[in-house]
Amino acid sequence: RIMAAENQSAVTEFILGGLTSQPELQLPLFFLFLGIYLVTMVGNLGMITLICLNAQLHTPMYYFLSNLSFVDLCYSSVTTPKMLVNFVSEKNTISYAGCMSQLCLFLVFVIAECYMLTVMAYDRYVAICRPLLYNIIMSHRVCSVLVAGVYIMGLIGSTIETGLMLKLPYCDFLISHYFCDVIALMKLSCSSTYDIEVTTFFLAGFNIVVTSLTVLISYAFIISSILHITSREGQSKAFSTCSSHLAAVGLFYGSASFMYLKPSTASSLAQENVASVFYTTVIPMLNPLIYSLRNKEVQAAIQKTLRWKHFECKCHYFSG
Repeated sequence: RIMAAENQSAVTEFILGGLTSQPELQLPLFFLFLGIYLVTMVGNLGMITLICLNAQLHTPMYYFLSNLSFVDLCYSSVTTPKMLVNFVSEKNTISYAGCMSQLCLFLVFVIAECYMLTVMAYDRYVAICRPLLYNIIMSHRVCSVLVAGVYIMGLIGSTIETGLMLKLPYCDFLISHYFCDVIALMKLSCSSTYDIEVTTFFLAGFNIVVTSLTVLISYAFIISSILHITSREGQSKAFSTCSSHLAAVGLFYGSASFMYLKPSTASSLAQENVASVFYTTVIPMLNPLIYSLRNKEVQAAIQKTLRWKHFECKCHYFSG
């Protein structure tokens, strides 16, 4: 809907184009993404609960992992429920305030993900390259400050981007996307978006390039240290603690770079949708699977928790 005001149109409501306009695909896609979202919720909530319940996982590495699960849970929940509603609803609208709120929250958590992965890389660097000083360097206070810094960076980046989008005048109300994203919204503007595109590029560049470089430098030192370990068993153990994190980093930075480190006209809508779906819904689902399937400590904690629950159930059965 458009409201006339002083020779300029002000949009009060947007229509979300969604992933597809083909009616026969709406229901299958609804069940597909509902399944993905349920796995994401169970996986990430399960990871957080597992870390809270098991004392052997009360270490900096798993403290950061529980925060990563929280971030994944949040930024998936910002976009997926609305997308699911739109699959089964004829009126795919979102208010201007709702759209900007969704954009703001999404940016907070997606930027926080960049920095959380960086903090986790630094933690692995200290654990492998400075093992004797690990408990001193990665103290409870330092870990708390690092996590607070992650969320503060997310808030700063989101505030800047959302502020820029709030200043834009919009002449169209059809968003060719399934959620309110910066690139999709810029295409609806009445005025030139060159300055905002440049700002977005540099902000995304700073968040993606600086954090990914920090991760790469950390892993350069880590690999160097691992190669100096004489025993094969020691090398294998060191690599296994890093492989899950490297997989998560590669998936996230690859799709995020494709979306934001390019001109807005450099790819088709279909390509943008695939990349968006991957990092907004698939990655939050994969992260807990990656960390649980490739981590012996997590697997041991799962088995211990399941045994404890089984024993508790038996006790209740016999006492009844």
